[in-house]
Amino acid sequence: MNKTIFEITKMDCPSEENLIRMKLDGISSIANLDFDIPNRKLIVFHKGDVNQIEKSIIELNLSSKRISTEQTDQREFNENSNQKRLLWTVLGINFAFFLIEMTTGIISKSMGLVADSLDMLADSFVYGISLFAVGGTLIKKKRVAKFAGYFQITLAIIGFVEVLRRFFGDEKLPDFSTMIIVSIFALIANGICLYILQKSKSKEEAHMKASMIFTSNDVIINLGVIFAGILVNWLSSSKPDLIVGTIVFVLVIQGAFRILKLSK
Repeated sequence: MNKTIFEITKMDCPSEENLIRMKLDGISSIANLDFDIPNRKLIVFHKGDVNQIEKSIIELNLSSKRISTEQTDQREFNENSNQKRLLWTVLGINFAFFLIEMTTGIISKSMGLVADSLDMLADSFVYGISLFAVGGTLIKKKRVAKFAGYFQITLAIIGFVEVLRRFFGDEKLPDFSTMIIVSIFALIANGICLYILQKSKSKEEAHMKASMIFTSNDVIINLGVIFAGILVNWLSSSKPDLIVGTIVFVLVIQGAFRILKLSK
């Protein structure tokens, strides 16, 4: 048995972990995957050559590189029987906040909240594909990934069009208080998801909970929307909200292309 360690710079969220799991699904030489999200490390226990595994990981464009490969006597791995239940939990949290942020974003006229809701939906897609693929065929998983990717891109393009319309039009200021309050709750939800999934790995290292939470792009987005809400109130301008919304739409499209890569 060989043990190969990869450093994956852009693996800062459990959503990326699931993307990697799906990408490597079907490679028969893999015995176990051990993720360390806070330290951006992936340990792969496998038989034979590592080239196919390395190529698959690189194709995800997550800034990955192989650190080492060595032989190991380890043959038994502790699989988490609760993984499916935990995936359902984080999927439920993400999808609930997709609905909450989309609804409050439309009501408060905040494109930042609308864009963040799509980011939540993107994570829901990733967890959903993982669950849907359990016991299913690779072809079925790829079909779902293709649908999810194109659906995400479509929603993001509609968002871009709306941002342009508001940028050049005379729109009412978004409700800054709604932006801030809802984003704070979304921040807490993302932190809970990260904590649940990291805890599920059965690792007892004394990681600071905060260090796990604040490595996530999702959390950075939440903070961005909160900051935009403050600027909207301070400057009496909708531009900060539109700028943050545009940035998040770009991130959503990038995530959609990652999902589409799983369908190839």
